[in-house]
Formats: sequence, structure tokens, C-alpha cells
Amino acid sequence: MINKIIYLAGFMATGKSTIGPILANALGWDFYDLDEIIEKNYKTTISNLFIKKGENDFRKIEYTTLLNLNPEKKSVVSLGGGTMINQANIALMKKKGKIILFETDIDDLYQRMKNKKNRPLALTKDGDILNEKDLRNKINYLLKKRKKYYDQADIKINTGNDRVGITVDKLIKILKENT
Repeated sequence: MINKIIYLAGFMATGKSTIGPILANALGWDFYDLDEIIEKNYKTTISNLFIKKGENDFRKIEYTTLLNLNPEKKSVVSLGGGTMINQANIALMKKKGKIILFETDIDDLYQRMKNKKNRPLALTKDGDILNEKDLRNKINYLLKKRKKYYDQADIKINTGNDRVGITVDKLIKILKENT
């Protein structure tokens, strides 16, 4: 029996929000995107919350939202890229389900993020997209900083090379083998 909740974790732009609803549909489960829930509850974007509240207060909002998310049915939950940097979040998620970490290399992350203005940690203080060198440095820095948290995931999968459908098929097989 697969756990009640599957949490999709990983760095921004690893495919959590893209793969999540497809995986949930394939399993016949509900899907939730933590960032979308936060945006709906606070009637603003994640980027604006980061600017207005700062990262520390945003992480508190993230924890409270995660704590209050108690789906009735089996569910797939896509997390924000930094959700796992809070040890309390990890403990909560492990109590409720399994954490699957999506990984890919820095080149893939850079290509996926280089034109996105909705990634608050990939922007300058003025809200502009970081230049290539600074963005690559920021990705590398954040990945190293988050490694000890990401390493606590129950399952890891590389989302860089395969098409989405192939990745979903691999995930379903992994989930069936790990339950």
C-alpha cells in the first residue's frame, strides 16, 4: 500500500509542478501545489510574499500551510524548492507520507530558470533575472546549502533527461517497489 501522501520535493525548476498533476492523475489521486495554496490563501504571488515578508516569514507561512494540509484522499503534493530546508517540515512530511526528491544537473536548472521571473531566489533585489554567471553561482550555492535536507528524502529521481511521461512511469514503478 502506497502512503497517503506523496510529497514531491527538490530544487526550483526540477519539474515538481509539471510532473505532480500527471503523476496524481495516473495514480487516481488528488493533487495539491503548496505554492498555489499559499498564493490563493494570501491573494498574492510567492515572489510578492518573499518581497513583503522576507524568506524567514515566508518559511513560517509555508510550514503552517503544510501543517494544515490534511487531504481526505490519497494525494500528491508539489512543494516549493525550499520547503525542505525546515527540519520541522521534513518531520511532518515523513509522518504523513513519503518524500520524493526530484534532481537534475545545474545546466538543466539554468536552462529552465534563465527566463523565469516567478522564481524569487533567482532574481536581483530589483526583481530582474540574474545574469548567467550569477544565476549559476546562486543555483550551485543553494544546492550545496540544501543538500543535507534534500538527502533526507525517501526516494530520489533524476528529472533532467527523460520526457515527462517516462518520468511518471518510472515514479509509479519506484513507488510500487518502495511500499
